[in-house]
Amino acid sequence: CFVKVFAKDFKANLCLLKDADLSMHYFRYRGKSILASKGTLLLMSKWNYYFVNFWQCSFCLWFHTERIYISQLSSHSLDFMGYLSSIPLTPSTVRSQMLENSFLINNAIKKFDTIVPIIPIIGSLAKAKFCNVLGNPISKPVWADLSDSDIIERFGRIYRNFFHYYSGSSKKRSLYRIKY
Repeated sequence: CFVKVFAKDFKANLCLLKDADLSMHYFRYRGKSILASKGTLLLMSKWNYYFVNFWQCSFCLWFHTERIYISQLSSHSLDFMGYLSSIPLTPSTVRSQMLENSFLINNAIKKFDTIVPIIPIIGSLAKAKFCNVLGNPISKPVWADLSDSDIIERFGRIYRNFFHYYSGSSKKRSLYRIKY
C-alpha cells in the first residue's frame, strides 16, 4: 500500500511504503513529537526522513535533524501524555478461515495496549474536590446556587473531555467509573 502526499509548495510526490506489519502509535506536533512503531532501525530512519521532509515542505517548518533521536523502548510500561502503554506486548490470537472451512489458521500476534490511568484521573478530580478518592461525588456549597441541569452540564463537559482524549485507548471501559 502506497500513500502519496501532495502539497501546493511541494512539486514532487512523496511516496511512503506502508508495511503490512507496521503500526504507528503516537505523533504530536507541538512540544515533543513521538513516533512509536514496531520495526527495524532502517525503517524508523526512513520514516524519520519522510516526516521531516513532509513537515518542512508542506508547512515550512525547519527541524534540526541532529535533535531527532531514534531509540528502543524499554521492556517496562511507558507513561506518555496521560496514557500508560504496556510495552510487554499482549498476546492475542487471530483466527483465519480459508476456502469455506477447508482449514483454519490461528495466528498469534502481539498487541501494543494503551491503558487509561483511571486512578490518577480520579486522584486529580479528588484533589480539585469534585469527588472523593473512591470516585464518588462531593457536594459543594458553591453548587447550591446552580440548578441541577447546570451541575450536570458542567460535569458532562468534563467527562466528555476525558472521554474524547482517552477514546483511542483499548481499555476505555474503565472510564465509566468516572461517570458515577
